[in-house]
Amino acid sequence: MFETLKALNSDPILGLMASYREDTNPHKIDLGVGVYKDEAGHTPIMECVKRADALHHAAETSKTYVGPPGDPEFNQQMQNLIFGTDHAAIKANRIRTVQAPGGCGALRVGAELINRARPGAALWVSDPTWANHVPLLGDAGLEIKTYPYYDAASQGLKIDAMLAAFGQINARDLVLLHGCCHNPCGVDLNEQHWDAVAALAVQRGFTPFIDLAYLGLGLGLKEDSYGARKLAATVPELVLASSCSKNFGLYRERVGALSIMSANVPEADIVYGQMQNVARGIYSMPPNYGGALVGRILADPVLRKDWDAELTGMRDRINGLRAELAKKFQARLHSNRFDFIPHQRGIFSFLGLNKDQVQTLKSQYSIYMVDSSRINVAGISQQNIDYFCESVCAVL
Repeated sequence: MFETLKALNSDPILGLMASYREDTNPHKIDLGVGVYKDEAGHTPIMECVKRADALHHAAETSKTYVGPPGDPEFNQQMQNLIFGTDHAAIKANRIRTVQAPGGCGALRVGAELINRARPGAALWVSDPTWANHVPLLGDAGLEIKTYPYYDAASQGLKIDAMLAAFGQINARDLVLLHGCCHNPCGVDLNEQHWDAVAALAVQRGFTPFIDLAYLGLGLGLKEDSYGARKLAATVPELVLASSCSKNFGLYRERVGALSIMSANVPEADIVYGQMQNVARGIYSMPPNYGGALVGRILADPVLRKDWDAELTGMRDRINGLRAELAKKFQARLHSNRFDFIPHQRGIFSFLGLNKDQVQTLKSQYSIYMVDSSRINVAGISQQNIDYFCESVCAVL
């Protein structure tokens, strides 16, 4: 049977990680892997997570199954965090949430449910988008199409082209939107853009599908959830996948959620049953541990306050590095070539380098990034920022 299979190309990120580990240059810098890093280059366990872990361990009495929906406390707290307790859709009981194995699990359950509810629907994704969006969502049976988004020439948005494309989308289709901190380009929609998208969604009848993987790492929890809240207040139906990998540092625990807003309560109840049925056929039920910690943190006022403070520290570090990078590049180049960096959000940024320049940075300077010149800004530190800027300037 297996002799019919063909070898696949290795994942470029995994290959980059292997090359970095083997590099003996003491000045090497890893800017490829998409995880938050502190000043020391570590991805630490958050202090609020450690305290929640101790409380959970002391209170836990069983390891029995939690069921396909996952942890009820986690689901409720995630709804409240994303949409707000006073949101009209929350008050109307139109949103249902199930826990999933990470944001990837949430995306896949959402895609499978969409294909079940609306066979033949197309899903429009931004150009560019996270590379794993296409197999995760396309393999569920959805036709993947692209809409204009990133303008490489200006390092900004193709906002007019994007809105024009949205004005032509079929009412049966869905549009995948990065809720904040766009991966891979870091260029986000502002509030006026979100308002325009919401108006077009109503006008054309397409359904928004939001991927919210970096909540709190852009401008703040409220600011980063503006798009989701605006759309939920405007359109009749909405699909949203969220992740707790980055903002809670729970990468390996696989903590995600799928939230779906329906037009009314009876439909929401039907959707909730269908969500569980899809999950049952894929992974049966999600792992409980990470979700239980997140639910505890968000429900406990003291832990919630501590989490807010830690998340703010992470966000401020990223945004501070962005400002410092632009300043140092400007001093070296005497130009505004990299002034776009502070205006982007989250951990990712496109530098606008070509593949030859990226390869030279790797081979001659031991600076590792993907071929598109996407960097993880959190991989920069006070110890390596000057070396990084000097090296980039050397290959221009």
